[in-house]
Amino acid sequence: MPEKSQLTKSSVGVSTQQYLDIAEIKDNTVIMRDGTLRSVLAVSSINFALKSEDEQNAVISSYVSFLNNIGSMIQIVIQSRELNITNYLEYLAQREKEQTNKLLKIQTADYMEYIKELISIGKIMNKRFYVIVAYSATSDQRKGFFTSLGEAFRPASSLKLKESRFLKLKESLDRRVDSVMSSLSSLGVDVKQLNTQELIELYYQTYNPETAKNQPLAEMGKLRVEM
Repeated sequence: MPEKSQLTKSSVGVSTQQYLDIAEIKDNTVIMRDGTLRSVLAVSSINFALKSEDEQNAVISSYVSFLNNIGSMIQIVIQSRELNITNYLEYLAQREKEQTNKLLKIQTADYMEYIKELISIGKIMNKRFYVIVAYSATSDQRKGFFTSLGEAFRPASSLKLKESRFLKLKESLDRRVDSVMSSLSSLGVDVKQLNTQELIELYYQTYNPETAKNQPLAEMGKLRVEM
């Protein structure tokens, strides 16, 4: 009968990470297993309902123009998640302890109770908006249904781009990113390109939403990744 350690090793098989489409994240860029690159832009929202009719028409016109004139492949993603205000409540608790004014101390405590009661009534959701800019050195070929289905259940192949090749592709991607950011800024929204740490946190929270609530990701320099 094989030892327990041998059984564990053989039963685990390939890691779940091997099934992800992401091969590597570095230099503020996501490298996909097919050799294409991605940059992720965080975009602020617009309170459309509070604008006048003329302002609303101007926003719609600008957005239509943006879509018609975009010269690269993009993906627009909206994430809706339960707002975690644990850190904010801890901050208020600390301020309450440090408060020397008795009245302000009472008001801070009352405000904390109000926030807790508000959360208990219902979940407070937070929406985040992202624009993903992609770059591929070759045009994507259309794949059949069974080919795509087979790839979905096949471990992702290990892909390592040579540094010179990566820098050349990233240069082309950066030009697209600059163009998209400029166009989005003209709509009156704030745009920010996610850096490497923010990209890792985004995908970690996306693939592990429940775990991320209780186990925040460490800083990039402290991460230990199995190769």
